[in-house]
Amino acid sequence: MSDETTNKKQKTCLQVATNVTEQKHQVTREVRGRNLGLCRGFRGCTVWLTGLSGAGKTSIAFELEAYLVQRGIPAYGLDGDNIRTGLNKNLGFTQADREENIRRVGEVAKLFADSGVIAICSFISPFSADREIARRIHKDADLKFYEVFVDTPLAVCESRDVKGLYKKARQGVLKGFTGIAQEYQRPENPELIINTDGYTIKESAKALIKLLETEGIIPKMKSHENEIAELFVEPSMKAAFLHEAKTLKSIPITEVDLQWIQVLSEGWAYPLRGFMREDIYLQTLHFNSFITDEHTQRQNQSIPIVLAISTDAKTKLDGISAVTLAFKGQPVAIIRKPEFYYHRKEERVSRQFGTTHEGHPYIKMIFEGGDYLVGGELEVVERIRWNDGLDQYRLTPNELREKFKEMQADTVFAFQLRNPIHNGHALLMQDTKRQLTKRGFKKPVLLLHPLGGWTKDDDVPLAVRMAQHQAVLDSGALKAEDTVLAIFPSPMMYAGPTEVQWHAKARMNAGSNFYIVGRDPAGVPHPNKLCYPDGNLYDATHGQRVLKMAQGLDNLEILPFRVAAYDKKNLCMAFFEPSRKNDFDFISGTKMRTLARTGEAPPDGFMVPQAWQILAQYYQSVLGQ
Repeated sequence: MSDETTNKKQKTCLQVATNVTEQKHQVTREVRGRNLGLCRGFRGCTVWLTGLSGAGKTSIAFELEAYLVQRGIPAYGLDGDNIRTGLNKNLGFTQADREENIRRVGEVAKLFADSGVIAICSFISPFSADREIARRIHKDADLKFYEVFVDTPLAVCESRDVKGLYKKARQGVLKGFTGIAQEYQRPENPELIINTDGYTIKESAKALIKLLETEGIIPKMKSHENEIAELFVEPSMKAAFLHEAKTLKSIPITEVDLQWIQVLSEGWAYPLRGFMREDIYLQTLHFNSFITDEHTQRQNQSIPIVLAISTDAKTKLDGISAVTLAFKGQPVAIIRKPEFYYHRKEERVSRQFGTTHEGHPYIKMIFEGGDYLVGGELEVVERIRWNDGLDQYRLTPNELREKFKEMQADTVFAFQLRNPIHNGHALLMQDTKRQLTKRGFKKPVLLLHPLGGWTKDDDVPLAVRMAQHQAVLDSGALKAEDTVLAIFPSPMMYAGPTEVQWHAKARMNAGSNFYIVGRDPAGVPHPNKLCYPDGNLYDATHGQRVLKMAQGLDNLEILPFRVAAYDKKNLCMAFFEPSRKNDFDFISGTKMRTLARTGEAPPDGFMVPQAWQILAQYYQSVLGQ
């Protein structure tokens, strides 16, 4: 059968079914946008990558697909080879068949786009007229269509030739091959041109991601640059701000409240812009995440950041447009358009802590607080300083990001302690760096980030812990040239797996790519030690497991914590080996306090000597009282 006869038969087939009527969907695009994916909003469109064989179209398409899906945005890659093994398996490579191949793909992509999916098509599609048909199919359906020309030189495409097609075309075995025996018609006005020569797949995909962000198809994702919004008043406006603050009614705040203002103002809880209003508060309690009108992607936020006030204060302030927050009589911040709502304390603590036992230190604080909560956007007069000799360690998320950039870090891994640091912790951090280097990173940088806000009375004070951490760095147990020692200003809530998500999210805002988490993070003994067999409020493994499943932490990889103990055989801290458990000694805080009281030193290799001296002096001062 001749090509002419085949073409006539195909055209005849394409004219059947003239009695077809389009059926309207009951589900609108707006409804799909509200309900599809984690990153809400109707995003249906088609991205059409065109270019020579070997240009990199499919690699870029699948890289983009993975990027979008990871962030909860529905996307699907339609590849030329995959389509020809299924939907278009009956088509060859005549001009008519190629036209029909592209027309069918255009119609399928339209259906994907209409369903709210970003359809990513990677087809050579050498003819301008065929690509225009695909564009018109979308235009007629009022759907966005983006033509992306992957402009990789023929010589580069031919050098890649993974399938050996160029070689066959040069040998005359493969007839009509685009770029060799058949012309490729370059797009005249594509939405984007990408040249992959000398660029990685990720770099090429970034250009496409930027296009979709600019077009409003996807929300702008935060990179590890200084993009964290801070809540401080412009220096030039400080005098006017203070004047206004002194004219407003005020709410006195506690030291813990001030710590939360520091957390909010520096951007640790970004994109929160103040104490939580009730809608955000409810999302946090019930979903451990929230979504706002300004942000279409659900943000991880596992713990409420709220300000409690008395019933009397609420009554006096109801209906005002702004209120000053004052610490020890001095204005610190203004809340704009404050929203007051009832503080259902039992609901809050049961969801956040899994218990309402008032023997828990932070729960006790909540129950003693006010019966109303006030939320609203914050303006903070200036950066909060504590003037305790430690402010040089209090780096904001933006300052940390800049620091990592100066250090030429290609990845950052964060480690938090609220306890003294020993050689087992150093071993863990050294091993993490080794693992990251093995994975191909050239300059992993450690963010050694002890918690610096409120802690319960029997925890080691921040000043002692920071001196001890600095002694470990000074000793060389951790390399100062690839370590940043800083303070995380959050209060400690002892909320187990719920709080661990907060700790991870805050470090992600500071530019960390990896987060080390181990046994019983943010845990505490149960106030009723007979309640559970192990005496603990939370399972020792749940924090680590929950983090791996938590919503909104997609840009952070969780690194499991390997348990270290003192190896009595080798006289050093080592990773615990169950097969020789009798060789290991777990040196507890109780044992350290006993050693300090009696003037004994811990076993050689357990802790840097200078760090032990600092800790021992503290324990002796406390035990001597």
